[in-house]
Amino acid sequence: MNQLPINHPLLRLLRTASEFLFSPIGAGCAALAAIAILGCAYTVDQTEQVVLTQFGRPIGQPINATDSASGAGLHFKLPFIQTANRFEKRILEWDGLPSEMTTRDKLYVVVDTFARWRIADPLKYFQSLRDERSALSRLDDIIGSETRNVVARHDLIEVVRSDKSRKPEQDATLAETGGTIGVLPPIRFGRKELEREILAAASQKVGIWGIELLDVRVKRLNYKAGVIEKIYDRMMSERMQIAERFRSEGAGEAAKIEGRKEKDLRRIESDAYRKVQEIKGAADAEASEIYARAYTASPKAADFYTFQKTLDTYKSTLGRDSTLILTTDSDLFRLLKRIDPK
Repeated sequence: MNQLPINHPLLRLLRTASEFLFSPIGAGCAALAAIAILGCAYTVDQTEQVVLTQFGRPIGQPINATDSASGAGLHFKLPFIQTANRFEKRILEWDGLPSEMTTRDKLYVVVDTFARWRIADPLKYFQSLRDERSALSRLDDIIGSETRNVVARHDLIEVVRSDKSRKPEQDATLAETGGTIGVLPPIRFGRKELEREILAAASQKVGIWGIELLDVRVKRLNYKAGVIEKIYDRMMSERMQIAERFRSEGAGEAAKIEGRKEKDLRRIESDAYRKVQEIKGAADAEASEIYARAYTASPKAADFYTFQKTLDTYKSTLGRDSTLILTTDSDLFRLLKRIDPK
């Protein structure tokens, strides 16, 4: 193979080009060309969607959007003139701050909600909101407002309970008391239905920004500080009513037992007293009969009985400091004059 002569035009052109590239001017031109090429190409990830703008104004259709013809991958744009604005395509979260509001039955509660949303129309989203911070701020206003409106139209029990057929476990002692203690009041809607109302109302308002609201839920529900004390007081009052009912029932049973005891005691005492009197009466009759037979057996026995009874009378009536005033013909005085009166 024949070699090209040193002064061949092609070799001279290659030498001139290499000298130009390694010169400062050539290096600058190469850098500018690389920047221009890199500025033309950009990639779109599957998790994002892009709105292309030219001097701040959107041009064309969004890239990799739900209804877009172009998908993720390598794309080209005019350098320095057009800009690729990237937005999240995945589901985003919104977690609002707890907000104080009132229910239809005039109870102040603090409701904490959260939601899930996504950018359904990136072009509208870019034209109205521009970034995610603005979107979260608008969601705070819309979801908070609709939550306040829905809660204000329903009673507290509707926000707390979610199942209409739920029956709580009830203590047997509370079931015996009757009334409404330990019994859940009936509900018409429930918390799930209220969450659907909030979602439906808020979705209509956020749609103008290119946002699709997927779900809204109540994360936490608390009473206001002043209301909690009233709730505790009412719970204590209910338990005091139960305790008072048990006390009254116990007092009633105690009174019945005490009455039966008194009745049985009086009956026993009465029967015992009657039996004692019968025994005493029989004994007195028998003793009187024995005395009668003994003291009427002879005149001396009768005199001895009279003497003995007189001494017993002295013993029961006369003491060491006793003073008697008797007539001389008194039967009681006759033994004091002499032992053997005529």
